Amino acid sequence: MVNVETISLSLISHTNVGKTTLARTLLGRDIGVVRDEAHVTDTADQYTLVETPTGDRLLLWDTPGFGDSARLARRLEASGDPVGWLLGQVWDRFRDRALWSSQTAARNVREQADVVLYLVNASEAPDEAGYVGPEMRVLDWIGKPVVVLLNQLGKPLSAQAEAAEVQAWRGALAGARQVRAVLPLDAFARCWVQEATLLQTIAPLIAEARRPAFDRLVEAWMAQRRDVFDASMRELADRIAMAAADSERIDDASVLDRLRDVGGAVLGKLPTLSGRSDETDETLPSASRQLGMRRLAERLDAEIRDSTERLIRLHGLEGRASETILARLAEHYVVRQQLSEGKAAAFGGAVTGALAGLKADLATGGLSFGAGLLAGGVLGALGAFGLARGYNVVRGKRSSSITWSNAMLDELVTTALLGYLAVAHYGRGRGDWTPSEHPPHWRGVVEAVLRERRDAFTHAWSLRGEAQARDAIVEALQPALGEATLAVLERLYPGSRTR
Repeated sequence: MVNVETISLSLISHTNVGKTTLARTLLGRDIGVVRDEAHVTDTADQYTLVETPTGDRLLLWDTPGFGDSARLARRLEASGDPVGWLLGQVWDRFRDRALWSSQTAARNVREQADVVLYLVNASEAPDEAGYVGPEMRVLDWIGKPVVVLLNQLGKPLSAQAEAAEVQAWRGALAGARQVRAVLPLDAFARCWVQEATLLQTIAPLIAEARRPAFDRLVEAWMAQRRDVFDASMRELADRIAMAAADSERIDDASVLDRLRDVGGAVLGKLPTLSGRSDETDETLPSASRQLGMRRLAERLDAEIRDSTERLIRLHGLEGRASETILARLAEHYVVRQQLSEGKAAAFGGAVTGALAGLKADLATGGLSFGAGLLAGGVLGALGAFGLARGYNVVRGKRSSSITWSNAMLDELVTTALLGYLAVAHYGRGRGDWTPSEHPPHWRGVVEAVLRERRDAFTHAWSLRGEAQARDAIVEALQPALGEATLAVLERLYPGSRTR
């Protein structure tokens, strides 16, 4: 028979350090009152963090903040029975608010806590946080195990910078007898894998008889987070697959004209197919192509905004995605068109010997741009035509169309993962979700992980010609995105539990 247990974590700190804000983030819902002033929370309130199907519960207690810690510690030291004296005193809730709040917090720890989560303001240097020492002495007297959480760290730090911050606080707290661990957990910018690390850290601090229940609670909590993670990866896969499978038909003649213009930009004056010399130095796409580009961009922009809002809701947040600005659009289009054998021969003949990478594929009536074309001055010429970051394969199509290039899809994967990280790190205590600049080190980590997994994404792009292309690409992308994102999280938070 399973022994059903209720396990309690007491969230403790000096007043106005951010307990209730962190509690909102951990619980994923709004609780209590958040105001930038002392002693806003004046009662100890319990909330269920997670519950198992068998009835085990993990409670999080939001408590009043310690106040006037130095005076409190001096009185405790003068008493023969510090804890008994603290709990036995009668202070007025309003006239002696600081001491009354301290007593309420201490009583909660003494009577309810299996483990104490002690929050510090990490924007202060350890030697500037004068309240910490006296409050540690109070917690030492009570005798419950303490995990110190570093709040107000600012934007997510690199692994090295975070480790240095933790080490500084660990050194400052070396004399605190009950402190078992020091962890970063910012109420505004933590991630679920950091919460998982917190639960892993707590596990050995739970009484052995209650450990099986705590293990069940951790597994239930992880299952919830993995459900959100899997749904998020499905959302990102569907967004990218939409772009990969999307296309816009354009006028054949205008495409041929633009191909001719590109050749002219490389070779100088180039005879047209009609024999006339083309004196025009055009740098803009044709009207038909501009319209196709705009339609593709509008659909992608709408999909990114809608998808981001769904991602926000999956994480229990509120808010709307801002307008998405798609930079350097012209670099990310690929034009596909069918050329007759005669036109291909005429165009191919016009550039014979000048562009080794450009050849007319007469056997299939198509035109292929090889890698040699994307070099030197040719790259600049093709930039205006929108081929600078992709290759153009124009065979087997019954009409001309414009699509996103593989290079653009690769960039969409990168930005999708960065967007996921931004949402996953956004603490509910921060309020409604709003987009912001991601920490600079994120992109480097994401790009490195994706380079190692290039083949999986190349395979996904190869499915664009399938009859049910979008569905096929989603099925290929979802596991690839999931593995890549977990690898990113493991590099950002070494040693954390992600699976």
